[in-house]
Amino acid sequence: MFAYYFQLALLSLRKSPGLTALMVLAIAVGVASSMTTYAVFRAVAGDPIPWKSSKLFVPQLDMFGPKAHLNSSEPPDAMDYLDAMQLMRDHRATLQSAMYEISPSIVPSDARAHPVNVDGHAVYSEFFPMLDVPFKYGSGWTAQDDAQHAAVAVISSKLNEKLFGGANSVGRTLNIEGKDYRVIGVLDNWDPQPRFYDVVNNGGGFDSNSHDLFLPFTRSIDAGITNQGSINCAQPPAETGFVGLQHSSCAWIAYMVELDNKDAVASYHEYLYHYSALQQQAGRFGWAPNIRLRNVPEWLDFEQVVPPDTKLSLVIALGLMAVCLANTIGLLLAKFMRRSGEIGLRRALGAPRTAIYAQFITEAGIIGAAGGVLGLLLTIVGVACVGKVLPTDIAGLARIDTWLLLYTLLLAVTATILAGLYPALRVAKIHPALQLKSA
Repeated sequence: MFAYYFQLALLSLRKSPGLTALMVLAIAVGVASSMTTYAVFRAVAGDPIPWKSSKLFVPQLDMFGPKAHLNSSEPPDAMDYLDAMQLMRDHRATLQSAMYEISPSIVPSDARAHPVNVDGHAVYSEFFPMLDVPFKYGSGWTAQDDAQHAAVAVISSKLNEKLFGGANSVGRTLNIEGKDYRVIGVLDNWDPQPRFYDVVNNGGGFDSNSHDLFLPFTRSIDAGITNQGSINCAQPPAETGFVGLQHSSCAWIAYMVELDNKDAVASYHEYLYHYSALQQQAGRFGWAPNIRLRNVPEWLDFEQVVPPDTKLSLVIALGLMAVCLANTIGLLLAKFMRRSGEIGLRRALGAPRTAIYAQFITEAGIIGAAGGVLGLLLTIVGVACVGKVLPTDIAGLARIDTWLLLYTLLLAVTATILAGLYPALRVAKIHPALQLKSA
C-alpha cells in the first residue's frame, strides 16, 4: 500500500514542479541553518570530560574584598600564591592541583637550531590522574617528585614528534631555559575543548594553540619560569618581578580538585569557609568569608565559555526553521485543497479517510526527504563557512560527522511530516457529496 501512496505522491509533485521546488528549498534552508548552528553549539557546549565532570570542582576564595568588586559579589576566578600553596598543603580533596601557564624556551640538541618557545602548564603530579590524562609513553611524575622539586617533564605527542621523531623519548633530556629536564612521559592525543582545567588563561576556554609541555609546579617556581597567563590584582605587588607576584595578593593560579561524592563536596565547602574565616580572624581578610565551589559544567557556564552569540544564533536559526515550516504548512494546505475534487471522488468510491490521510502524509514525507538531502549539502557548506562569522578557535571545532548528517535528514523528514499533519487532516475531512455536487 505504501508503494501505491508513494506513486500517487510522485505524480502529484510532478504536476506542480515549481511549488514542489519551493517547499523543498524552504525545508532545506530551515534545516541547514538550524543544523549548522547546532554543529557549532554542540562543539562549544559539549562536556569536555562527561564521565567525571560532576566530580571536578574549581574552588574560589575572595582575597580582594568587597571594595574590589564592581557590580558583582563573585570572588576572583583564580587564586594568589599564598592561598593556593596552603590549600595544597592541607590537601582536603581526593586529588588536587594548582597550576599556572608557562611558555619557556626549549634549546634543541642541534646547535644550529634556534630555541623555540613552547606553551604549557606548571602543575602538580595529581593533575594527570585527576583529569584522566592519557599517556602514549611513560607516565606523570610522583608526589615525591613534587616534594623534591624534580627536574622532570611531560611532553605532548606533537612535541615528541618534533623533537624525537615520535619515538619513545622517556628518559631523554630536554634543555629548558638552560637547565636539563628528564622526559618522564609522553601524552597520547589529548586536547580537550573547551580547555576546562584553566579556562581563564585559554581564550575563554577555547585555544587553538596546543599545550605541549607540563612541568612540576614546585620546580617551575624554583627555576623562575614566569607566569604567561592572566594576572588580576586588586592592588599592585609591593615587590617587582616573579618573586613579587608570589608575595602579592594577585590572582594568577588556577586550581582544581576532585571530590568523589556529595559528602566530600560538603566537607570541602566547609573547609573553604573555615579557611577564609581563619584568614579573617588573622587580620588578612577584613571581610566575611566569600567562597564558591563549582563543578566543571557550572564553572564553564559561569565563565560563559559558550559565547552568548552562539546561543542567540541557535535561537534565531530555530526561529527561521519555524518560519520555514509555517510557510510549508501554508503551501501544503493550498496544494492539497486544490485537489478537493479528486479527494471527493476517491471518498465516493470508498476510500476511507485514513487512506487519504496516509496519501498526503506520504507526499509530505517525500518533500521532507528531498529537503533533507538538499539540507545536507547546505549544512556541509554552512559548517565549512562558519569561520567567516565566528572566531577561528571556535569555528574550527564544528565538525560534520555521521550523526550530524543523520540528525539533519531526520529533522527534515520529521518536521515536514509534522507540517503536513494539519493540511492532511483538513483534506481528509472533505465531504465527498459536496465535492461531487459542485463538480
